[in-house]
Order: sequence, then C-alpha cells, then structure tokens
Amino acid sequence: MRTRESAGVAVTESTGLARVRATVLAYVALTKPRVIELLLIATIPVMLQANRGHIDIWLILVTVVGGWMGAASANSLNMVADADIDQKMKRTQKRPLARKAVPIRNVLIFGIVMAAASFVVLYFGTADDDGNRSFLPSILVLITIAFYVGVYTLILKRRTWQNVIWGGAAGCMPALVGWAAVTHDLSWQPFVLFLVVFFWTPPHTWALAMRYREDYRAAGVPMLPVIASDEKVTFQMLVYTVLTVITSLFLIPPTSWIYLVVAVASGVWFIWWVAKLYVQTRAGVELKPLKIFLVSNEYLALLFCGLAVDAVINLAPISSYFGS
Repeated sequence: MRTRESAGVAVTESTGLARVRATVLAYVALTKPRVIELLLIATIPVMLQANRGHIDIWLILVTVVGGWMGAASANSLNMVADADIDQKMKRTQKRPLARKAVPIRNVLIFGIVMAAASFVVLYFGTADDDGNRSFLPSILVLITIAFYVGVYTLILKRRTWQNVIWGGAAGCMPALVGWAAVTHDLSWQPFVLFLVVFFWTPPHTWALAMRYREDYRAAGVPMLPVIASDEKVTFQMLVYTVLTVITSLFLIPPTSWIYLVVAVASGVWFIWWVAKLYVQTRAGVELKPLKIFLVSNEYLALLFCGLAVDAVINLAPISSYFGS
C-alpha cells in the first residue's frame, strides 16, 4: 500500500513532467510548425532544379534544417512583436505569448539563438565537394528574418492594407536560399519562383482574412477584407492569381513537358476557383473563402512538386527543341 508521502512525490513528479511537456510544446508552437510545409515546398524543388538529375540528400537535409531554424527565429520574434494583438484575435489567443505560457525575455533569447544557429548550419553545412563555403545562404536567411520582423511586423502590418503584398516577400526567400545552397550563387530561375510565391501570397492570405475579418478588425490590423468590399477583395485576389500563374510559365524553357503540363493544368484550375469566388461575390452568393485558402495551398504544392519531379527525371528541357 502506497504511503501518503510516496503518493505526494508521484503527484509532484507528474506535475513536473506536465510542466516540462507544456514548456516544450510552447516553444514548438512559437516556431509555427505548419510553416515548415511552405519551407519544404519552396526549398526542395528549387534545390533539385538547381542540380537537375542529381539528389544530394545531405545538402537538402542541412538546408531544410537551417532554413527551419531561420523560420523558427522569425516566427518567434514575430510573436513577441504581435503578443498584444494575438490576445485580441480568437484565432491566435492560444499562442504561447498570448496566453503567457513563456516569458517574453526567453522568447527573445530563443529567437536570437535560432537565428545564429541557422547562420552556422547553413554556412558550414552547404560546403561543396571541394570544401568551398559561401555566406550567401546564411545571409539570405538573416535578411529574411530582419525583413519579416522589422519591415512586415513592425512597420507594414498595422499601417497599410498592402502589408501582405510587400511583407510576403519574406515567405519567398526559401527559393533563393535553396538555389544558393546548391550553386553558391543566384540566377534568374529562383527569382521566377520567388515571384510565384510573391504573387501567390495575397490571394492566399486574403482568403483567410475574409474568414477571420472580425478578428483582424478587433485587433486593428487593416487587412484588405477589413477595409474593402468583398467584390474589391475578390477582384484583387483574381488579379494576383493570374499574375501567379503567368509568372510560373516563365520557368517552362529550362524544364520539360512534365512541368509544362503541371504548371498549365494547375494554373487553370487555380484561376477557375478564384474567378468563381469573384463571380459569386458579384452575384451576392454566400461566400466560402476558406475553400480558396485550401485551394491555394494545393496549387502551390502541385506546382512545386511538378518542378521537383521534372528536375529528378531530367528530361530534355523545352528550350532544347528550339535550338541553342
């Protein structure tokens, strides 16, 4: 039969483990784990395209880990800056700082440490076969962190409805980081993919903002759906969707028919869904903008996965059929 003392010790140990688990989960939440999906989608296919026909598993793993650390830093520091408005929005009230699960000082330190770790991992982990290293991937990640926190979060987010247009540039950087990790340089191809994500971000984000319009209004964040009519919002979404698809087609020459088919088919499908939302808005039909949010995710996944498959199979690029 267990004594009261042993029972008390067991309860204390259980409580201690629960606190440790809660703290660990809070720090994991600070990194916004779901962002890793976009990181993987935007980084790995670019790396495969930069090194067509070859798969360097170690380089991909190191780049993704280093990129994740950079994203964890940016997201943690972002939550520090947004702690006040996260408390006002139902969608974000359960974030660690909004519910005061961890001290702000600790999160600041965590964000800075993760940024430094990202820099080190990308610098030492992306050396080529001859041992040559490049600061470019590491510097691009630091620029991403500084832009996301300093420009988007602290300047744009609470001041202008164009916040996600220009602030979205931070989410495009994995394309440049991935290419730089392979080549230690940049070319026009990663910038095309940068622009694809750049134009894709507004319709993707505004669809979610339409769903949580009242949250943003309560927090004083001037997202486009808060200050404009649904018709204007959906028209802008359609414009940026068309720009996204058109931009994706510029990558057809250095790829094969596989990417061509995926880019055209998925692009038409994406435009059709957003155009449908715009038509429904003009007709006064009840809207389901969250569907567009999901469709936009699926489109980007299809496009970049198509690029990855194309790069791995490495068929003759479209440009080869038209001479040198």
